[in-house]
Formats: sequence, structure tokens, C-alpha cells
Amino acid sequence: MKKLRSGYTTGACAAAAAKGAMLAFLGVEAVQEVAIPFPDGSRVSFVLSRCEILNTVPKTAVAAVVKDAGDDPDVTNGATIEVFVTADPQSSERISLRGGQGIGRVTKPGLAVAVGEAAINPVPRRMIRMAVEEALTQNGCDQSCRFAVTVSIPTGEALAAKTLNSRLGIVGGLSVLGTTGIVRPVSAEAWTATITASMNVAEGTGCGEIVLSTGRTSERAVQQRLCLPEEALVMMGDYLQFSLQEAGRFGFGRVHIAGMWAKILKAALEIPQTHVRNGALEVSQAIALIKSLGFSGEVTGNLVGSNTAREIYTRLIASGKRDVIASVCKKAQDYCAETASLPVSVHLVDASGTIVVSV
Repeated sequence: MKKLRSGYTTGACAAAAAKGAMLAFLGVEAVQEVAIPFPDGSRVSFVLSRCEILNTVPKTAVAAVVKDAGDDPDVTNGATIEVFVTADPQSSERISLRGGQGIGRVTKPGLAVAVGEAAINPVPRRMIRMAVEEALTQNGCDQSCRFAVTVSIPTGEALAAKTLNSRLGIVGGLSVLGTTGIVRPVSAEAWTATITASMNVAEGTGCGEIVLSTGRTSERAVQQRLCLPEEALVMMGDYLQFSLQEAGRFGFGRVHIAGMWAKILKAALEIPQTHVRNGALEVSQAIALIKSLGFSGEVTGNLVGSNTAREIYTRLIASGKRDVIASVCKKAQDYCAETASLPVSVHLVDASGTIVVSV
């Protein structure tokens, strides 16, 4: 089987272009390649497709990176990510990050970025700022200097039409995404083979229980609580039904499901494959589920108009309805136990890595 090639996120490409643009602005000539820090502490080099002073009044530098998403079927693969740097002496921030052409703007609540902001997610924002700070530090730039850093994807608005952005309230372009800087290629065969192999290892090392997690944050939180051996940790990603059925085939004593709200909600809705490409979670489905669990009237009324699963969760927390959240987790537990024909525990983890509910 051909090994699939990983690539780099839009956020990583933007960070590299930002560093190149800042170096050009500071007078560093003939910059063709830059290295930037990644969230895991590693460093990666990017070739710049463009790096120059665009004009002198006002002084503006630009650099660009052509995104390589590897073998992942990403709509932004091959897109050019540009970053412009200008002086911004009136800014209260050393680095004022902005969205330019082809970058969407958030118009509805429930996303990781506030309404009205450019759709540049938190980790890419940190990566861009870290990369720019490196360029400033390397060139001895005075701490009092202020800069505007504007991310642009010239083809972003057209590409956004191929995504779910408009449904989520991101208008005018793409989101700048990424949590690790790396794009892992999507392959059902590769994922399921890895899941089965992980269970083989767990069985072979005598693990009576395993953790099926949807992501690293959830896995880490549950592992800190349970202290199971490393071999018991199985990264299932979005392959919920497959993983549960495989766990049943192996016959483990107990399965722990570790996930965040949107994934646990999909499990409660008995959706076997939880990736958004297999269908966005409809808010109406979630409200209907909550109503079927015995909550209606004020509870479901307060959820009407939510834009995303995240916003449903936020509204429930704000109104103190943790019993609703626990009931959804219990419904997810019932589905998972039935699918695996094994005892199942469900652990809901929030974005900070805290376990909110365990059932």
C-alpha cells in the first residue's frame, strides 16, 4: 500500500509567509526560504514563492507560500497564501493580525473566533505571531515598533464555495485552520488499518481496557485520569462505529470513549462516522435529540438559533444545564455499548483538556 504523504496546514503556510514578509520589510534581501517553529517544538522550512518590497509609501512587504497539503484532498491544496506587512504605529499590539482578500469573516457565534473577526483560528494566530517575532528578534527590532500583518488567499472566496463555511457563518472567504501545522492525509484504509493494529498491540500486551479517542486533547485528559498503559490508547479519529465493532471483536473488558462535545453529540445521534465531510451536524437534530431525552420548553427554547454544536454546548453551560449534557453523554454511552457489545464509559472533554462528564 502506498504511503500517503503529509502536508502543511494553511496556518503553517501563513506563518512562513508572515516571517518572510517581515524579513523583507526589515531589509533582509533575497529571502527564498524560511524556517518556523511548530506547536510541538519542531521546526519546518518553507520555500517562498514570492518575497519582496511591494511599495515604499506606505512601505509594504509581501511574501507568499504555495500550500502543499500532501495527499490530503484539501480544497486549499495548491493555493497561494500571501502575507503583507506594513508599519502600524497606532496599534496597541506589537503585531496586529488581520484578514485580507479571500479570508472569511465570522458572522455567527459558536466558532473558535469571535463574531466580526477574521476567520483565523487560535493556533494559526499563535504560529503567525511566533514566526514574526522570530524575524523581529533576529534583526534586533525595537520593542516599541508596531506592525500590521495581513493574511490573504487570492482564490479564497472561490474555494470557500466548496466548503461548509457559509452554513457556519463564515463569509467572504476561507478559514485559516490547523492545530499542529501538519495535514495528515485522509485515508479510510490507512486509518482503519492503524486502529486494528493498535488494538492488536493492546491485546498483545494484556490490556483489559482501551481508550478510543477522537483527538489528542481528549486522549491526554482521559489518560491522565485512568493512567492506563500507553498500549491501551487507540486514536480512532472519526471512525466511531468501526472502532467500536473492532473493540467488540477483540473482546476487551471495557472501552473508554474520549471526545469533545460535537463528537459525543454525534455518537448520541448514532452517527457512525463523525467527520464533517460525511455530513454537518444539523442543530435541529441536536435539539430534537435533547427533547427526546425529556428536556423541552425552556431548555430547548434556549437552544433555538444556535449556529453550531459548540454554541449549543456554550448555551447549556451558561444556563447551568449540566444535566442535559450528562444525558447526551449517557445516550452516547448506550449507542456505543450496543455497537461494541461491551461495557463502555464515555468521557466528555472540553477545549481546555478538562473532563466535564464521565458516565
